[in-house]
Amino acid sequence: MTQNPPDLLQPTLIRIADALERMAPKMAEQVNFDAADAFVWSARSGTLKPVHKVNRVDLELLQGIEQVRDILLQNTMQFATGFPANNALLWGARGMGKSSVVKAIHAHVNDHVDCETHKLKFVEIHREDIESLPDLMALMAEQPFRFLLFCDDLSFDNDDTSYKALKAALDGGIEGRPENLLLYATSNRRHLMPRDMIENERSTAINPSEAVEEKVSLSDRFGLWLGFHKCSQDDYLKMVRGYLEHFTIEVSEAEWRPAALEWATTRGYRSGRTAWQFIQDLAGKKKVALKL
Repeated sequence: MTQNPPDLLQPTLIRIADALERMAPKMAEQVNFDAADAFVWSARSGTLKPVHKVNRVDLELLQGIEQVRDILLQNTMQFATGFPANNALLWGARGMGKSSVVKAIHAHVNDHVDCETHKLKFVEIHREDIESLPDLMALMAEQPFRFLLFCDDLSFDNDDTSYKALKAALDGGIEGRPENLLLYATSNRRHLMPRDMIENERSTAINPSEAVEEKVSLSDRFGLWLGFHKCSQDDYLKMVRGYLEHFTIEVSEAEWRPAALEWATTRGYRSGRTAWQFIQDLAGKKKVALKL
């Protein structure tokens, strides 16, 4: 069997490389960042899909979470205007507006900054695509825009090692985190790991503290920890009242108040999501259109 000299193989290798590059063009050439203010990352295709209409509510409608809302808004505005800001982990009770406040703040900031260069591009990455985070960050780092990267319902289960990609992204490695990127994530878990997973690591390890340090310390890499706790009855009714006033649904308090309380009781849970679901039901019965 004869072998071709290296100098004869080179033209063939060059043609193969050119063909592969034509088949899979660079990601940056596939994305038109002027097409929209929001995008969804697809790890499979390595592209960003523009979202022209984001599913979100006005910031003023998010009642009962004013303290954490204002902290996150200030942090986001700092980032948009070119000043230091922290990655943020929004953790806590379900249905209390963690993802809603992130999307609402993005819209609010873009509506209130004083110049176009301060507007943010919103990019959502799904939990199952976290391992591709370094590729996405490399793509965004090359752009002249500032990005708010968002991952909803972030958590990790047993034998899941994809958290290492997130950890590396938060640490930034030798190059550091791109200056034009800020990461916000939501989770029902404060430490992003299930309690039994952490306890199992402690019980089976030779050095228990070292065994769990890498996993538990993941949350520590978020500069902001914002807790969203179960709302009281007064906060729940405040949320309902805010929706009624915003959408000008004409109904007496004697009618909507007991109905709202019964709605929450039948679901066994009071939250912003429960209040919104009640409003949708009430608006449908009153034949009022809800335009967000």
